[in-house]
Amino acid sequence: MNEIRIYLTGFMTSGKSTIGPILANVLGLNFYDLDKEIEEEEKATVVEIFEKKGETYFRSLEQKILKRIIKQDGFVVSLGGGTITNKENLKLMKESGKIIYLKVSPSNLYKRLRNKIDRPLFRDLVLGENPEEDFIDRIKELLEKRKSYYEKADLIINTDSSPIGITVDRIAKEIPGLFYEQNKN
Repeated sequence: MNEIRIYLTGFMTSGKSTIGPILANVLGLNFYDLDKEIEEEEKATVVEIFEKKGETYFRSLEQKILKRIIKQDGFVVSLGGGTITNKENLKLMKESGKIIYLKVSPSNLYKRLRNKIDRPLFRDLVLGENPEEDFIDRIKELLEKRKSYYEKADLIINTDSSPIGITVDRIAKEIPGLFYEQNKN
C-alpha cells in the first residue's frame, strides 16, 4: 500500500475533502487536503490568499505544496478544483499515482455552492444574490474549461446522488485494479 498515491479531483464541493479522509482511513493511508496545507503554510484562508495575492500566486504555492506531498508514500490527497488544470501538476500526478475524478452535475453543484462564501470563484455570485441561471452558467463555463483535464483521470465516479459511504466503497473496490498494472511492471 505504500506506493499508492491517490489524487481526488473534481469541481469545488464535489466531495473531495469529505471523501478523502474517509477513503484514506479505509485504505490505511495518510490524508492531505491541498487547500488546508496551503492555508497552514500561508496562515491565511484560500479566499484571503486569492484576494490579497491573486490567483497566480495561489497556483504557484499550490504546485509547490503538491510537489512536497508527492514525495510522500501512501496517501490520498484532496486537490483544489483547479489544481489539475496546470499541465505540470497533471504530469506529476499521472507519473506518481492515480487520479480519481468526483463528477457532479451543474445543478447539484449549484445546490452545494449557492450559500458558500468561502469559494473565491463564486463569492461574488453568492454575495450578489444573483439568479440561479447566472450561477449555473458560471459553473458550466468553468466545468467546460476544466473538462478535458478532469477526464484524464484514471477513474471517474459520479457523486451526484450517491451517499458518502457508498462512494468510498466504490472507490476502495477499484483501487486494486487501478494499481495492479503499475505494480506489475
